[in-house]
Amino acid sequence: MEILEDSRVTDRTARAEEIAQAVVRAVLFSAPVLFWAFRSKVSDPDLWWHLRSGEWIVQHHSVPYTDPFSSFAAGKPWAAYSWLFEIAVLQLFQRFGLTGIVFYTSGMVLATTIALNHLIKRLLPDFSIAVLLTFVAALSICRLDTPRSWHFSILFFILELDILMHARRTGRTRELLWLPFLFALWVNLHIQFIDGLLLLAFAAAESVAAIWWSAARSRLKLLPAILTFIACALATLCNPYGASIYRVAHDLAAQSGVMDRITELQAIPFRSLSDYCVLLLALAASAALARSASPRVFETAALGVAVFLSFRSQRDMWITSAIASAIIASSLASVSARPCGSLPEVQQRRPPVFAWPVTVIVTSLLLSIGFHVLHIGNARLRAQLEDELPVRAAAFARDKGYPGPLFNDYLWGGYLIWALRQPVSIDGRAALYGDQRIERSIATWNGTPSWDIDPELTNAGLVIGPVQAPLTQLLRLDRSFKLVYEDHLAAVFVPQVRSAK
Repeated sequence: MEILEDSRVTDRTARAEEIAQAVVRAVLFSAPVLFWAFRSKVSDPDLWWHLRSGEWIVQHHSVPYTDPFSSFAAGKPWAAYSWLFEIAVLQLFQRFGLTGIVFYTSGMVLATTIALNHLIKRLLPDFSIAVLLTFVAALSICRLDTPRSWHFSILFFILELDILMHARRTGRTRELLWLPFLFALWVNLHIQFIDGLLLLAFAAAESVAAIWWSAARSRLKLLPAILTFIACALATLCNPYGASIYRVAHDLAAQSGVMDRITELQAIPFRSLSDYCVLLLALAASAALARSASPRVFETAALGVAVFLSFRSQRDMWITSAIASAIIASSLASVSARPCGSLPEVQQRRPPVFAWPVTVIVTSLLLSIGFHVLHIGNARLRAQLEDELPVRAAAFARDKGYPGPLFNDYLWGGYLIWALRQPVSIDGRAALYGDQRIERSIATWNGTPSWDIDPELTNAGLVIGPVQAPLTQLLRLDRSFKLVYEDHLAAVFVPQVRSAK
Protein backbone atom coordinates (compact mmCIF):
# COMPACT_ATOMS: atom_id res chain seq x y z
CA MET A 1 0.00 0.00 0.00
CA GLU A 2 2.84 2.35 0.83
CA ILE A 3 4.41 1.75 -2.59
CA LEU A 4 1.06 2.39 -4.31
CA GLU A 5 0.62 5.61 -2.35
CA ASP A 6 4.11 6.77 -3.31
CA SER A 7 3.30 6.03 -6.95
CA ARG A 8 0.15 8.14 -6.76
CA VAL A 9 2.05 11.02 -5.18
CA THR A 10 4.68 10.77 -7.90
CA ASP A 11 2.00 10.80 -10.61
CA ARG A 12 0.31 13.85 -9.07
CA THR A 13 3.65 15.63 -8.84
CA ALA A 14 4.49 14.83 -12.45
CA ARG A 15 1.05 15.99 -13.58
CA ALA A 16 1.37 19.24 -11.65
CA GLU A 17 4.79 19.79 -13.22
CA GLU A 18 3.40 19.20 -16.71
CA ILE A 19 0.55 21.64 -16.08
CA ALA A 20 3.03 24.22 -14.78
CA GLN A 21 5.17 23.77 -17.89
CA ALA A 22 2.11 24.15 -20.10
CA VAL A 23 1.26 27.44 -18.37
CA VAL A 24 4.86 28.64 -18.72
CA ARG A 25 4.74 27.84 -22.44
CA ALA A 26 1.51 29.83 -22.72
CA VAL A 27 3.16 32.84 -21.06
CA LEU A 28 6.19 32.44 -23.33
CA PHE A 29 4.03 32.38 -26.46
CA SER A 30 1.80 35.25 -25.33
CA ALA A 31 4.46 37.66 -24.08
CA PRO A 32 5.98 38.66 -27.48
CA VAL A 33 2.50 39.12 -28.95
CA LEU A 34 1.32 41.33 -26.11
CA PHE A 35 4.58 43.26 -26.16
CA TRP A 36 3.96 44.04 -29.82
CA ALA A 37 0.27 44.75 -29.27
CA PHE A 38 1.19 47.30 -26.57
CA ARG A 39 2.94 49.38 -29.25
CA SER A 40 0.98 48.07 -32.22
CA LYS A 41 1.20 50.27 -35.27
CA VAL A 42 -0.47 50.23 -38.65
CA SER A 43 1.32 53.36 -39.83
CA ASP A 44 4.11 51.64 -41.73
CA PRO A 45 3.88 53.47 -45.10
CA ASP A 46 5.06 50.45 -47.09
CA LEU A 47 2.16 48.38 -45.82
CA TRP A 48 -0.22 50.60 -47.74
CA TRP A 49 1.32 50.14 -51.17
CA HIS A 50 1.25 46.40 -50.46
CA LEU A 51 -2.49 46.72 -49.80
CA ARG A 52 -2.96 48.68 -53.02
CA SER A 53 -0.96 46.07 -54.92
CA GLY A 54 -3.13 43.30 -53.48
CA GLU A 55 -6.24 45.21 -54.51
CA TRP A 56 -4.86 45.67 -58.04
CA ILE A 57 -4.14 41.94 -58.30
CA VAL A 58 -7.65 41.00 -57.16
CA GLN A 59 -9.21 43.47 -59.59
CA HIS A 60 -7.13 42.37 -62.60
CA HIS A 61 -6.86 38.65 -61.73
CA SER A 62 -3.17 38.87 -62.48
CA VAL A 63 0.06 40.09 -60.94
CA PRO A 64 1.56 43.31 -62.36
CA TYR A 65 4.58 43.06 -64.64
CA THR A 66 5.03 46.83 -65.00
CA ASP A 67 4.56 49.50 -62.38
CA PRO A 68 1.01 50.91 -62.17
CA PHE A 69 1.50 53.18 -59.16
CA SER A 70 4.05 55.89 -59.95
CA SER A 71 4.44 58.59 -62.57
CA PHE A 72 8.19 58.08 -62.89
CA ALA A 73 8.21 54.29 -63.30
CA ALA A 74 4.92 53.90 -65.21
CA GLY A 75 5.39 51.11 -67.72
CA LYS A 76 8.77 50.07 -66.32
CA PRO A 77 9.29 46.43 -65.26
CA TRP A 78 8.21 45.75 -61.71
CA ALA A 79 7.46 42.53 -59.84
CA ALA A 80 5.06 42.28 -56.91
CA TYR A 81 7.22 39.56 -55.36
CA SER A 82 5.08 39.44 -52.18
CA TRP A 83 1.82 39.12 -54.10
CA LEU A 84 0.40 36.30 -51.97
CA PHE A 85 1.06 38.23 -48.77
CA GLU A 86 -0.59 41.29 -50.31
CA ILE A 87 -3.77 39.40 -51.14
CA ALA A 88 -3.88 37.81 -47.67
CA VAL A 89 -3.41 41.04 -45.74
CA LEU A 90 -5.90 42.83 -48.02
CA GLN A 91 -8.54 40.22 -47.17
CA LEU A 92 -7.89 40.71 -43.46
CA PHE A 93 -8.09 44.49 -43.85
CA GLN A 94 -11.33 44.36 -45.84
CA ARG A 95 -12.95 42.01 -43.35
CA PHE A 96 -11.72 43.40 -40.01
CA GLY A 97 -10.44 46.88 -40.83
CA LEU A 98 -7.24 48.05 -39.17
CA THR A 99 -7.56 45.34 -36.52
CA GLY A 100 -7.11 42.80 -39.30
CA ILE A 101 -3.58 44.12 -39.78
CA VAL A 102 -2.97 43.70 -36.05
CA PHE A 103 -4.31 40.14 -36.28
CA TYR A 104 -1.83 39.40 -39.07
CA THR A 105 1.21 40.64 -37.18
CA SER A 106 0.10 39.09 -33.90
CA GLY A 107 -0.45 35.75 -35.58
CA MET A 108 2.96 35.83 -37.25
CA VAL A 109 4.71 36.83 -34.00
CA LEU A 110 2.95 33.97 -32.22
CA ALA A 111 3.83 31.46 -34.93
CA THR A 112 7.47 32.60 -34.95
CA THR A 113 7.77 32.22 -31.18
CA ILE A 114 6.28 28.73 -31.31
CA ALA A 115 8.64 27.77 -34.14
CA LEU A 116 11.63 29.12 -32.20
CA ASN A 117 10.65 27.12 -29.14
CA HIS A 118 10.22 23.96 -31.23
CA LEU A 119 13.64 24.46 -32.82
CA ILE A 120 15.35 24.98 -29.47
CA LYS A 121 13.60 22.29 -27.45
CA ARG A 122 14.40 19.63 -30.08
CA LEU A 123 18.07 20.46 -29.57
CA LEU A 124 18.02 21.14 -25.84
CA PRO A 125 15.91 18.92 -23.54
CA ASP A 126 16.21 21.18 -20.48
CA PHE A 127 12.80 22.88 -20.29
CA SER A 128 13.86 25.94 -18.29
CA ILE A 129 16.89 26.80 -20.40
CA ALA A 130 14.91 26.21 -23.61
CA VAL A 131 12.22 28.64 -22.44
CA LEU A 132 14.80 31.26 -21.46
CA LEU A 133 16.67 30.94 -24.76
CA THR A 134 13.41 31.16 -26.70
CA PHE A 135 12.42 34.31 -24.85
CA VAL A 136 15.77 36.00 -25.52
CA ALA A 137 15.61 35.03 -29.22
CA ALA A 138 12.02 36.28 -29.55
CA LEU A 139 12.94 39.53 -27.77
CA SER A 140 15.90 40.04 -30.10
CA ILE A 141 13.66 40.28 -33.17
CA CYS A 142 10.86 42.37 -31.67
CA ARG A 143 12.17 45.43 -33.55
CA LEU A 144 10.79 43.80 -36.72
CA ASP A 145 7.23 43.40 -35.43
CA THR A 146 5.71 45.55 -38.16
CA PRO A 147 3.04 44.34 -40.61
CA ARG A 148 5.40 43.31 -43.39
CA SER A 149 5.86 40.21 -45.51
CA TRP A 150 9.27 39.56 -43.96
CA HIS A 151 7.46 37.75 -41.13
CA PHE A 152 7.03 34.83 -43.50
CA SER A 153 10.76 34.72 -44.19
CA ILE A 154 11.49 34.71 -40.46
CA LEU A 155 9.00 31.90 -39.81
CA PHE A 156 9.97 29.76 -42.80
CA PHE A 157 13.70 30.20 -42.14
CA ILE A 158 13.26 28.94 -38.57
CA LEU A 159 11.18 25.98 -39.78
CA GLU A 160 13.83 25.15 -42.37
CA LEU A 161 16.63 25.44 -39.82
CA ASP A 162 14.71 23.15 -37.47
CA ILE A 163 14.37 20.50 -40.17
CA LEU A 164 18.02 20.74 -41.23
CA MET A 165 19.37 20.58 -37.69
CA HIS A 166 17.26 17.47 -37.02
CA ALA A 167 18.37 15.78 -40.26
CA ARG A 168 22.02 16.57 -39.61
CA ARG A 169 21.83 15.29 -36.05
CA THR A 170 19.86 12.10 -36.64
CA GLY A 171 20.41 11.26 -40.31
CA ARG A 172 16.64 10.94 -40.77
CA THR A 173 15.57 12.63 -43.99
CA ARG A 174 11.80 12.27 -44.05
CA GLU A 175 11.22 15.84 -42.87
CA LEU A 176 13.32 17.14 -45.78
CA LEU A 177 10.37 16.30 -48.04
CA TRP A 178 8.55 19.31 -46.60
CA LEU A 179 11.16 21.78 -47.78
CA PRO A 180 10.26 21.97 -51.51
CA PHE A 181 6.65 22.74 -50.55
CA LEU A 182 7.84 25.35 -48.07
CA PHE A 183 9.97 27.05 -50.76
CA ALA A 184 7.15 26.94 -53.31
CA LEU A 185 5.05 28.94 -50.84
CA TRP A 186 7.91 31.11 -49.58
CA VAL A 187 8.87 32.43 -53.04
CA ASN A 188 5.38 33.89 -53.44
CA LEU A 189 5.37 35.56 -50.03
CA HIS A 190 8.76 37.25 -49.64
CA ILE A 191 11.98 37.69 -51.57
CA GLN A 192 14.24 36.45 -48.79
CA PHE A 193 13.66 32.85 -49.75
CA ILE A 194 17.20 33.41 -51.09
CA ASP A 195 18.47 33.20 -47.49
CA GLY A 196 16.79 29.83 -47.13
CA LEU A 197 18.49 28.52 -50.27
CA LEU A 198 21.83 29.72 -48.92
CA LEU A 199 21.23 27.77 -45.71
CA LEU A 200 20.48 24.66 -47.76
CA ALA A 201 23.68 25.19 -49.72
CA PHE A 202 25.68 25.21 -46.47
CA ALA A 203 24.09 21.92 -45.41
CA ALA A 204 24.88 20.35 -48.79
CA ALA A 205 28.47 21.64 -48.67
CA GLU A 206 28.90 20.10 -45.24
CA SER A 207 27.70 16.75 -46.58
CA VAL A 208 30.27 17.01 -49.37
CA ALA A 209 33.00 17.86 -46.86
CA ALA A 210 32.02 14.90 -44.67
CA ILE A 211 33.04 12.49 -47.47
CA TRP A 212 36.72 13.44 -47.25
CA TRP A 213 36.87 15.10 -43.84
CA SER A 214 35.85 12.97 -40.88
CA ALA A 215 35.75 16.00 -38.60
CA ALA A 216 32.72 17.38 -40.44
CA ARG A 217 29.85 16.59 -38.08
CA SER A 218 26.76 15.65 -40.03
CA ARG A 219 24.72 12.50 -40.45
CA LEU A 220 22.95 13.98 -43.46
CA LYS A 221 24.12 12.00 -46.48
CA LEU A 222 25.26 13.73 -49.65
CA LEU A 223 22.55 12.44 -52.01
CA PRO A 224 19.55 13.55 -49.90
CA ALA A 225 21.23 16.91 -49.29
CA ILE A 226 21.89 17.55 -52.98
CA LEU A 227 18.48 16.32 -54.10
CA THR A 228 16.77 18.49 -51.49
CA PHE A 229 18.66 21.56 -52.63
CA ILE A 230 17.80 20.90 -56.30
CA ALA A 231 14.13 20.24 -55.48
CA CYS A 232 13.89 23.45 -53.44
CA ALA A 233 15.61 25.50 -56.15
CA LEU A 234 13.15 24.17 -58.73
CA ALA A 235 10.26 24.86 -56.35
CA THR A 236 11.21 28.55 -56.29
CA LEU A 237 10.32 28.70 -59.99
CA CYS A 238 6.69 28.15 -59.02
CA ASN A 239 5.87 31.85 -59.05
CA PRO A 240 4.29 34.18 -61.62
CA TYR A 241 7.65 35.68 -62.60
CA GLY A 242 9.56 32.43 -63.05
CA ALA A 243 13.35 32.60 -63.01
CA SER A 244 13.30 36.42 -63.26
CA ILE A 245 12.52 36.48 -59.54
CA TYR A 246 16.26 35.97 -59.05
CA ARG A 247 16.97 39.15 -60.99
CA VAL A 248 14.59 40.97 -58.65
CA ALA A 249 16.47 39.56 -55.65
CA HIS A 250 19.79 40.64 -57.17
CA ASP A 251 18.55 44.18 -57.84
CA LEU A 252 17.34 44.53 -54.26
CA ALA A 253 20.61 43.26 -52.81
CA ALA A 254 22.83 45.28 -55.16
CA GLN A 255 21.30 48.68 -54.35
CA SER A 256 23.67 49.93 -51.66
CA GLY A 257 22.95 53.64 -51.93
CA VAL A 258 19.83 53.48 -49.77
CA MET A 259 21.56 51.71 -46.89
CA ASP A 260 22.22 55.00 -45.10
CA ARG A 261 18.85 56.55 -45.97
CA ILE A 262 16.31 53.92 -44.94
CA THR A 263 16.16 53.11 -41.22
CA GLU A 264 15.41 49.41 -41.59
CA LEU A 265 18.44 48.99 -43.88
CA GLN A 266 20.88 50.74 -41.57
CA ALA A 267 23.23 48.94 -39.21
CA ILE A 268 21.98 47.91 -35.78
CA PRO A 269 22.08 51.13 -33.69
CA PHE A 270 22.33 49.43 -30.27
CA ARG A 271 19.78 51.72 -28.72
CA SER A 272 17.36 49.10 -27.41
CA LEU A 273 17.39 45.89 -25.40
CA SER A 274 16.58 43.80 -28.48
CA ASP A 275 19.75 45.04 -30.20
CA TYR A 276 21.90 43.85 -27.31
CA CYS A 277 20.07 40.52 -27.25
CA VAL A 278 21.22 39.93 -30.83
CA LEU A 279 24.78 40.79 -29.85
CA LEU A 280 24.58 38.50 -26.81
CA LEU A 281 23.32 35.60 -28.92
CA ALA A 282 26.02 36.15 -31.55
CA LEU A 283 28.79 36.24 -28.93
CA ALA A 284 27.47 33.19 -27.09
CA ALA A 285 27.18 31.21 -30.34
CA SER A 286 30.70 32.23 -31.38
CA ALA A 287 32.04 31.11 -28.01
CA ALA A 288 30.21 27.79 -28.34
CA LEU A 289 31.75 27.18 -31.76
CA ALA A 290 35.21 28.14 -30.49
CA ARG A 291 34.94 25.65 -27.61
CA SER A 292 33.68 22.83 -29.81
CA ALA A 293 35.90 19.76 -29.84
CA SER A 294 35.66 19.44 -33.61
CA PRO A 295 34.94 21.88 -36.47
CA ARG A 296 31.28 22.60 -37.11
CA VAL A 297 31.19 23.48 -40.79
CA PHE A 298 27.49 24.18 -41.21
CA GLU A 299 27.09 26.23 -38.04
CA THR A 300 30.27 28.25 -38.57
CA ALA A 301 29.44 29.16 -42.17
CA ALA A 302 25.82 29.97 -41.33
CA LEU A 303 26.72 32.14 -38.33
CA GLY A 304 29.43 33.99 -40.26
CA VAL A 305 27.04 34.98 -43.04
CA ALA A 306 24.26 35.70 -40.54
CA VAL A 307 26.40 38.11 -38.53
CA PHE A 308 27.50 39.90 -41.70
CA LEU A 309 23.92 40.34 -42.90
CA SER A 310 22.44 41.21 -39.52
CA PHE A 311 25.02 43.75 -38.41
CA ARG A 312 24.99 45.32 -41.87
CA SER A 313 21.21 45.79 -41.89
CA GLN A 314 18.92 45.63 -38.86
CA ARG A 315 16.14 44.28 -41.06
CA ASP A 316 18.08 40.99 -41.16
CA MET A 317 18.90 40.70 -37.47
CA TRP A 318 16.52 37.75 -37.18
CA ILE A 319 18.94 35.58 -39.18
CA THR A 320 21.57 35.81 -36.44
CA SER A 321 18.94 35.29 -33.74
CA ALA A 322 17.69 32.05 -35.28
CA ILE A 323 21.07 30.52 -36.15
CA ALA A 324 22.77 31.59 -32.89
CA SER A 325 19.89 30.13 -30.85
CA ALA A 326 20.24 26.79 -32.62
CA ILE A 327 24.01 26.76 -32.08
CA ILE A 328 23.71 27.62 -28.38
CA ALA A 329 20.99 25.01 -27.81
CA SER A 330 22.90 22.23 -29.56
CA SER A 331 26.12 23.16 -27.74
CA LEU A 332 24.46 23.11 -24.33
CA ALA A 333 22.93 19.74 -25.13
CA SER A 334 26.30 18.44 -26.31
CA VAL A 335 28.05 19.44 -23.09
CA SER A 336 25.54 17.63 -20.90
CA ALA A 337 24.59 14.63 -23.03
CA ARG A 338 27.49 13.28 -25.07
CA PRO A 339 31.05 12.17 -24.90
CA CYS A 340 33.49 14.41 -26.72
CA GLY A 341 33.60 13.99 -30.47
CA SER A 342 30.23 12.36 -31.10
CA LEU A 343 26.98 13.81 -32.27
CA PRO A 344 24.34 14.12 -29.53
CA GLU A 345 21.10 12.23 -29.58
CA VAL A 346 18.66 14.44 -27.71
CA GLN A 347 16.21 12.28 -25.75
CA GLN A 348 13.02 14.03 -24.76
CA ARG A 349 9.98 12.90 -22.86
CA ARG A 350 6.88 13.61 -24.89
CA PRO A 351 4.42 15.87 -23.04
CA PRO A 352 1.13 14.23 -22.02
CA VAL A 353 -1.98 14.62 -24.14
CA PHE A 354 -3.47 17.32 -21.93
CA ALA A 355 -0.38 19.57 -22.05
CA TRP A 356 -0.96 21.25 -25.39
CA PRO A 357 -4.71 21.85 -24.87
CA VAL A 358 -3.80 23.59 -21.60
CA THR A 359 -1.19 25.69 -23.43
CA VAL A 360 -3.68 26.63 -26.16
CA ILE A 361 -6.42 27.55 -23.69
CA VAL A 362 -4.17 29.62 -21.42
CA THR A 363 -2.53 31.35 -24.41
CA SER A 364 -5.95 32.24 -25.83
CA LEU A 365 -7.09 33.61 -22.47
CA LEU A 366 -3.95 35.68 -22.00
CA LEU A 367 -4.16 37.16 -25.49
CA SER A 368 -7.89 37.88 -25.18
CA ILE A 369 -7.42 39.63 -21.84
CA GLY A 370 -4.36 41.48 -23.10
CA PHE A 371 -6.06 42.76 -26.25
CA HIS A 372 -9.07 43.86 -24.18
CA VAL A 373 -6.93 45.71 -21.64
CA LEU A 374 -4.89 47.38 -24.40
CA HIS A 375 -8.11 48.47 -26.18
CA ILE A 376 -7.00 47.14 -29.55
CA GLY A 377 -9.71 48.32 -31.93
CA ASN A 378 -10.34 50.20 -35.14
CA ALA A 379 -11.08 53.52 -33.42
CA ARG A 380 -7.78 53.60 -31.56
CA LEU A 381 -5.81 52.40 -34.57
CA ARG A 382 -7.49 54.98 -36.81
CA ALA A 383 -6.55 57.79 -34.42
CA GLN A 384 -2.98 56.54 -34.34
CA LEU A 385 -2.89 56.38 -38.12
CA GLU A 386 -4.08 59.98 -38.38
CA ASP A 387 -1.33 61.06 -36.00
CA GLU A 388 1.45 59.50 -38.06
CA LEU A 389 0.37 59.52 -41.72
CA PRO A 390 -1.27 62.24 -43.88
CA VAL A 391 -4.76 60.75 -43.62
CA ARG A 392 -6.63 64.06 -43.45
CA ALA A 393 -4.46 65.77 -46.06
CA ALA A 394 -4.96 62.91 -48.51
CA ALA A 395 -8.73 62.94 -47.86
CA PHE A 396 -8.85 66.69 -48.51
CA ALA A 397 -6.93 66.38 -51.79
CA ARG A 398 -9.09 63.46 -52.89
CA ASP A 399 -12.34 65.29 -52.09
CA LYS A 400 -11.18 68.37 -54.00
CA GLY A 401 -10.27 66.23 -57.00
CA TYR A 402 -6.83 67.70 -57.61
CA PRO A 403 -5.61 65.80 -60.66
CA GLY A 404 -1.84 65.94 -60.14
CA PRO A 405 0.81 65.13 -61.12
CA LEU A 406 1.53 64.51 -57.46
CA PHE A 407 4.84 65.44 -55.86
CA ASN A 408 5.43 63.77 -52.51
CA ASP A 409 8.27 62.74 -50.24
CA TYR A 410 9.80 59.26 -50.08
CA LEU A 411 8.37 58.29 -46.70
CA TRP A 412 4.69 58.94 -47.42
CA GLY A 413 4.56 57.65 -50.97
CA GLY A 414 3.40 54.18 -49.97
CA TYR A 415 0.39 55.50 -48.07
CA LEU A 416 -0.53 57.99 -50.80
CA ILE A 417 -0.63 55.17 -53.35
CA TRP A 418 -3.46 53.70 -51.29
CA ALA A 419 -5.20 56.89 -50.19
CA LEU A 420 -5.18 59.00 -53.39
CA ARG A 421 -5.44 56.34 -56.10
CA GLN A 422 -3.24 58.38 -58.41
CA PRO A 423 0.41 57.95 -59.40
CA VAL A 424 2.93 59.13 -56.83
CA SER A 425 6.32 60.67 -57.58
CA ILE A 426 8.20 58.25 -55.32
CA ASP A 427 7.55 55.64 -52.62
CA GLY A 428 9.34 52.99 -50.59
CA ARG A 429 10.07 50.59 -53.47
CA ALA A 430 13.72 51.63 -53.55
CA ALA A 431 14.91 49.23 -56.25
CA LEU A 432 12.30 50.56 -58.67
CA TYR A 433 13.52 54.16 -58.43
CA GLY A 434 17.25 53.71 -58.00
CA ASP A 435 19.73 55.53 -55.80
CA GLN A 436 20.02 58.65 -57.97
CA ARG A 437 16.31 59.37 -58.02
CA ILE A 438 15.94 58.77 -54.30
CA GLU A 439 18.83 61.13 -53.59
CA ARG A 440 17.26 63.77 -55.83
CA SER A 441 13.92 63.55 -54.06
CA ILE A 442 15.53 63.77 -50.63
CA ALA A 443 17.62 66.76 -51.72
CA THR A 444 14.54 68.62 -52.98
CA TRP A 445 12.58 67.99 -49.79
CA ASN A 446 15.61 69.13 -47.78
CA GLY A 447 15.53 72.43 -49.65
CA THR A 448 18.99 72.24 -51.18
CA PRO A 449 19.93 75.12 -53.56
CA SER A 450 18.62 73.31 -56.65
CA TRP A 451 15.19 72.54 -55.18
CA ASP A 452 13.35 75.00 -57.44
CA ILE A 453 14.60 73.40 -60.68
CA ASP A 454 13.48 69.88 -59.85
CA PRO A 455 11.31 69.17 -62.93
CA GLU A 456 8.89 66.99 -60.98
CA LEU A 457 8.22 69.80 -58.55
CA THR A 458 7.88 72.52 -61.17
CA ASN A 459 5.45 70.36 -63.18
CA ALA A 460 3.45 69.20 -60.16
CA GLY A 461 -0.27 69.85 -59.93
CA LEU A 462 -0.40 68.74 -56.30
CA VAL A 463 2.22 68.70 -53.53
CA ILE A 464 1.73 66.84 -50.23
CA GLY A 465 4.51 66.81 -47.68
CA PRO A 466 5.39 66.98 -43.98
CA VAL A 467 4.50 70.32 -42.46
CA GLN A 468 7.98 70.61 -40.91
CA ALA A 469 9.94 69.75 -44.07
CA PRO A 470 12.31 72.45 -45.40
CA LEU A 471 10.62 72.32 -48.81
CA THR A 472 7.26 73.01 -47.19
CA GLN A 473 8.64 76.20 -45.64
CA LEU A 474 10.08 77.27 -48.99
CA LEU A 475 6.79 76.65 -50.80
CA ARG A 476 4.98 78.89 -48.32
CA LEU A 477 7.04 81.77 -49.70
CA ASP A 478 7.00 80.68 -53.34
CA ARG A 479 4.51 82.53 -55.54
CA SER A 480 4.21 79.55 -57.85
CA PHE A 481 2.33 77.51 -55.24
CA LYS A 482 -0.58 78.13 -52.92
CA LEU A 483 -1.15 76.46 -49.55
CA VAL A 484 -4.68 75.03 -49.60
CA TYR A 485 -4.59 72.74 -46.55
CA GLU A 486 -2.52 72.30 -43.41
CA ASP A 487 -2.80 70.32 -40.19
CA HIS A 488 -0.37 69.31 -37.46
CA LEU A 489 1.28 66.77 -39.75
CA ALA A 490 0.92 67.62 -43.44
CA ALA A 491 0.54 70.50 -45.87
CA VAL A 492 -1.06 70.52 -49.31
CA PHE A 493 -0.05 72.92 -52.12
CA VAL A 494 -1.38 73.44 -55.62
CA PRO A 495 0.00 75.70 -58.37
CA GLN A 496 -1.20 79.31 -58.15
CA VAL A 497 -2.34 79.37 -61.79
CA ARG A 498 -4.42 76.23 -61.37
CA SER A 499 -6.02 77.48 -58.17
CA ALA A 500 -6.91 80.79 -59.85
CA LYS A 501 -8.94 78.97 -62.44
